[in-house]
Amino acid sequence: MTAKSLKIGALTLGGRKPVFILGPCVMESEAFTRRMGKKLKAICDDLGAQFIFKASYDKANRTSVDSFRGMAVREGYELLASIGADLGVPVTTDVHSPQDAEIAGEWIDVLQIPAFLCRQTDLLRAAAGTGRVVNVKKGQFLAPWDMKNVATKLERFGCKRFFFTERGVTFGYNNLVADMRSLYWLREGGYLVMFDATHSVQRPGGAGDKTGGDGILAPVLARAAVAAGCDGVFIETHENPAKALSDGPNQIPLAKLPALLKKLQAIHELAR
Repeated sequence: MTAKSLKIGALTLGGRKPVFILGPCVMESEAFTRRMGKKLKAICDDLGAQFIFKASYDKANRTSVDSFRGMAVREGYELLASIGADLGVPVTTDVHSPQDAEIAGEWIDVLQIPAFLCRQTDLLRAAAGTGRVVNVKKGQFLAPWDMKNVATKLERFGCKRFFFTERGVTFGYNNLVADMRSLYWLREGGYLVMFDATHSVQRPGGAGDKTGGDGILAPVLARAAVAAGCDGVFIETHENPAKALSDGPNQIPLAKLPALLKKLQAIHELAR
């Protein structure tokens, strides 16, 4: 079965051009988030790239209780929606509860279901009920074919506008592995699929009280995923990953992003 295309604002997921979900891991401040949005928009405009802006208002599953989490729910959603409106691009962020989903439905174009919560029926029901596009991150504990059950839930709840994101599978302790076969199997199942390049190189809890990772490998996996036929790539990026307040080891330096996106566009053209 061939996956169908999906319109997200003026963008088309599953079309001739790849879609990129880009942004920092977390909203470190309003000024920082707005600045990142403007810089990413300029990069994507220069490349003619399809772009959805991403930033998390709250990192609800940080390793340590002392880690930076973000800002309040409604404040975060309103800020992200404002940035999207100013830039003229769709926006996305994660939702962690049915209550979050209901609020996000007022502001956010694409609701992201975190991997750890991908089978939470009430959360899927709430996200579907907003009428917004839903992106479900595939759980690190699931096989690609297990996502059929997630799709069935969404469809049963009336959601026909959704896609999945592959972000690696648990591989022993503090490690993930990205299986490129998953992208093929998900698309053969009839689903649109993104590849999360930066979360796939995480080492969960690998730094003791925080998550480690191999950010240098994110571009490698992104290139492989696009060659394997994914519909787009999710990349977290930061002006200075070493000083990021969340997930710094995995984020791609903003200065290196244009060259990477250009390569991914070229590979996508060949792969299609």
